[in-house]
Amino acid sequence: MRAVYGLYDDGDAAQRAVNGLRAQGVGDAEITVITAQPMEEFEFSHIGRETWIWYIATAGALFGLAFATWLAWFIERDWPLNTGNMPVVAWWPNLIIMFELTMFGAIASTVITLIVSAGLARRRPALYDPEVTDGKILVGIETADADRAKQLERALLAGSGARIKTI
Repeated sequence: MRAVYGLYDDGDAAQRAVNGLRAQGVGDAEITVITAQPMEEFEFSHIGRETWIWYIATAGALFGLAFATWLAWFIERDWPLNTGNMPVVAWWPNLIIMFELTMFGAIASTVITLIVSAGLARRRPALYDPEVTDGKILVGIETADADRAKQLERALLAGSGARIKTI
């Protein structure tokens, strides 16, 4: 047994199921909640909200800026052109290259972080049910222990109208 989850018709039932899982000692990081639409009025919609994507994008931008600055300086110093008593390294034209590589670093690091954090590159399928696209709310947990799965099934039944499924 890999996972146990319940499908719920409304947010109140899903919230009761999440509270039931928490009562069984399941941490928020282990609970999976998937909805077809945002449900900001319920507390379960705030599970997993913390993200490092802003910091990673900023680090990518700083890396891009540092690389662009080094690249412009290195190329202009490696192949100096006679510029008629002007500085060899001209920073005003280099700002274009520095801006573009800064944005490239931010965008590339954001896309890579999104792919990794969303699990788009994983080999095994995520916990999902096609009924979520029809308006159902999936609340579940991945587990390997069959005894614990029975306890979690009872906790998921705390939300009324649940259909419990196991994978």
